[in-house]
Amino acid sequence: MAIWGDDASINLDDFSPSSTLVPFDTPIPLLRGPIPAAPSDDPGAGPFVLAFNSASSWRSAFESTRSKLVDQCMAGARVGCSISASNKCKPPWWKTLFGASVADYAEREKCEEMEIASCLEASAEQCIKFAKEKCIAVFRDARIASSEWKGASHLVFSASRNPNDDSLEANIAEIEQVHGPEG
Repeated sequence: MAIWGDDASINLDDFSPSSTLVPFDTPIPLLRGPIPAAPSDDPGAGPFVLAFNSASSWRSAFESTRSKLVDQCMAGARVGCSISASNKCKPPWWKTLFGASVADYAEREKCEEMEIASCLEASAEQCIKFAKEKCIAVFRDARIASSEWKGASHLVFSASRNPNDDSLEANIAEIEQVHGPEG
């Protein structure tokens, strides 16, 4: 029977800070914070709504999200393009019966490089368009806390425009120049 005072039964390594403390990742700051809901808001949703602190925080979240979507889309496109290029450039089935030469592998590598490059070029434009459509749909209805209604109303108008309109970013930059980055 072990007694706590008995040195033979206690392993001090079990109680060291490195074995007893659980490290957590540092918290990510909130992109949006609660603000009082307007009388026109749905009362069932509660007394608060989430809003970005400023036009610049909205813009940085928009650009960050769009960039991540483009990166993920391009990663998927690279996989798809490499599979497609491999299938397009593989030698006919009957060539494998006679054995492949080094020249055949070099030719296939060049073919795959050209196919992947052309496929990625075509995919890049589609990924940018896809990311923009997805972000506009979400960020268009986002709220921005502003102490000056004039700038906020202009920003809401800008975000509500046609998703195919390329001037959204220009309008946000214009607001930041006129009213400052805090909207």
